[in-house]
Amino acid sequence: MNEEIGIIRSIIDNDLYKMTMQQAVVELFPKSYVKYNFINRGKTNFPDGFDIRLRQELKKMESLSLNQEEAMFLSLRCGEFLNPTYIDFLKSYKYDSTEVGIKQDGGDLDIDITGYWYKTILWEVPLMALISELYFKMTGEIYNERADRKHNNLEKGKKFYQHSMKVADFGTRRRFSYENQFEVVNDLKNNCFGGKDFLVGTSNVHIAMTLDLQPIGTHAHEWFMFHAVEYGYTRANFRALENWVKVYKGDLGIALPDTYTAEIFFKTFDKMFAKLFDGVRHDSGDPFEFADKVVAHYKKLGINPSSKTIVFSDGLNTELAVKLFEYCREIGIMCSFGIGTHFTNDVGVKALNMVIKIVQVKIDGMWIDTVKLSDNPIKHTGTEAEIKLCKQTLRIKETKSVEIA
Repeated sequence: MNEEIGIIRSIIDNDLYKMTMQQAVVELFPKSYVKYNFINRGKTNFPDGFDIRLRQELKKMESLSLNQEEAMFLSLRCGEFLNPTYIDFLKSYKYDSTEVGIKQDGGDLDIDITGYWYKTILWEVPLMALISELYFKMTGEIYNERADRKHNNLEKGKKFYQHSMKVADFGTRRRFSYENQFEVVNDLKNNCFGGKDFLVGTSNVHIAMTLDLQPIGTHAHEWFMFHAVEYGYTRANFRALENWVKVYKGDLGIALPDTYTAEIFFKTFDKMFAKLFDGVRHDSGDPFEFADKVVAHYKKLGINPSSKTIVFSDGLNTELAVKLFEYCREIGIMCSFGIGTHFTNDVGVKALNMVIKIVQVKIDGMWIDTVKLSDNPIKHTGTEAEIKLCKQTLRIKETKSVEIA
């Protein structure tokens, strides 16, 4: 690959949910100022000079812009929910590498992103993909041959096809490389057993365009985390859902429940929201218990669970996805699966365990910390003091094994 092009080669080499959130931020919160941090959950030891190479790649991203083909694709495939004004805005959007601060001390990597929310929101996914791919390029780890990779991809696809499951690629952030993500999705789509029957799309907009697939995505934890700072913990879920409906009028109707635990979320997810939204996404905690809670909640509200969907997206592999599919069929609710690292970094190396999270929002000139209280305590983020305050406010019992970030 031409080194001048850079590892990230398109402005839409990004996940759709960043664009859908960006449109909502542009409309509702254009003056909001935020900060994100890189969280190295797996304690990866980065090679010497990684920070220099990363800065070089970020500088190359400044030359990216939305071209006519990409704009046309967004209009045709996403025009029901991405309005022409937003797509026109995206044509003028440019990455600004000065928003990203990078420091390296030995093998430790410290990264923060600071700026207006509507601008910085697009950094998270391509930056993580860049960190992952650059790491494997610089370390030179040995990975599986193409024939083995294709066999692996097709074996997964065959199981999904045989069970008539609905599956999407959600693997941009921790992929081994762009090339590998592309070949995985291409292998799953173009095969002898009916890939189009089970592969419903990909979160990666550029790959969706190139392979003529539907890009898939709604919102992420940061949407709720911002609303907690803006409106308080007790109103965060309600206002986040309310504002999402205000922008999308019922489109993109898969809600994310676990920013402040699913138990707290379902207290807000009343009959109005439960009818407005097509379903919910599972991203932490026991997925079988979650499915039971979702079905019970819909039944409590007098809603037939078979008319709703659970999108499972937390650390899935083929075997777990099949078990969840069969379980959901037993309890009477539809389901689909967003599979990430198991698709795009299953090549014989250890994938990086990392996230980038919004950590602060500036309100009236003062930085306010954000918090995420996952259904898996290991995935909590925030300062110890702010996590404690959030739990006290929402009357959540203290849990063990919290990893403070």
